[in-house]
Amino acid sequence: MKHLIRKCPSCNTYTLKHECPKCKTPTTDPHPPKYSPDDKYVRYRIADRYSES
Repeated sequence: MKHLIRKCPSCNTYTLKHECPKCKTPTTDPHPPKYSPDDKYVRYRIADRYSES
């Protein structure tokens, strides 16, 4: 499911467009992904999150 509201990562402006009207950078989805207890790949995502630092 896609969300309607989007956020610009550089100027922190919320918009409905895929490109920020102020700074013309691509916007991102500010909502976290859905959580599922049956997720097979959670181990890899957690390992990836902590291996970057």
